[in-house]
Amino acid sequence: MDLPLNELPSHARPRILVVDDQTTNILLIRELFKDECEVFMALDGEQAIAQCLSLKPDLILLDLVMPGIDGFEVCRRLKTDPHTRSVPIIFVSAQREEADEVRSFELGGVDYIVKPVNRTILRARVQTHLALKFQTDLLSSIALQDGLTGVANRRKFDEALQSDWLQCARQQQPVSLLMLDVDHFKRFNDHYGHQAGDDCLRRVAQAIRLSLRRPRDLAARYGGEEFACLLPETALDGAARLAEEILQAIRALDIAHETSDAGPAVTASIGVAAIVPDGSTPPQTLIEAADRQLYQAKRAGRARVSAG
Repeated sequence: MDLPLNELPSHARPRILVVDDQTTNILLIRELFKDECEVFMALDGEQAIAQCLSLKPDLILLDLVMPGIDGFEVCRRLKTDPHTRSVPIIFVSAQREEADEVRSFELGGVDYIVKPVNRTILRARVQTHLALKFQTDLLSSIALQDGLTGVANRRKFDEALQSDWLQCARQQQPVSLLMLDVDHFKRFNDHYGHQAGDDCLRRVAQAIRLSLRRPRDLAARYGGEEFACLLPETALDGAARLAEEILQAIRALDIAHETSDAGPAVTASIGVAAIVPDGSTPPQTLIEAADRQLYQAKRAGRARVSAG
């Protein structure tokens, strides 16, 4: 059974982007969904792509024939961009040719509705595709979450790094990476036991996550007692300041660590690197640079930040 629009499992009202060169069509759709959804508009294809990137809508209602690039080209571009490819697109068009409908599905559209729109049909299909979108998002979030600590897992980190790397390359913006290792964690496990070790990792992960302020910044468990923080559009000095704040947040947990050479409580070492990506440099370069800085932090005595 489909959920009512205002009961869909989302942190906020669903966002619908309506793309049509006729404002009367947009206003009709807005009137239909305004009580349960946030409805945004775009009057041409280029505006639609820009709006989709900035708004992150949950669903797009896309006209086919528009000035400039048509709906097919808009769909093709959105489906090739990792930041927008998961947004479901319903074509809403006066074109009745079967070939147009076939092509819309081939390009990644989820539905095709012919104008003039029947309001009951439109409402039912929007409801269905929003419910599917939120269910898919929920399953995806579970699959990309570390089961112990609750932060992102390695798979999510790898996906985010690839996506942010490409976007920052296009914008010629830096990407920063923090690689963090809990100091002498094997000693901690051996001395206090694995249950205490798991609790330690959960608390450290929470401290890291709460230190991040922007929605796009990502905290992930990289492996074992190692964590990573991915910071798109962040220069080295800003990333280094954040690393120092994370160190202080971990110290403030005051988790006893009697067998550590770095202090009486649990500490961490952090390596920080930043790169402005170009077309010839792979994302792995950033990981290697942050790893080198992490090695320097450990070599210098641990419980510190090394950035470069």
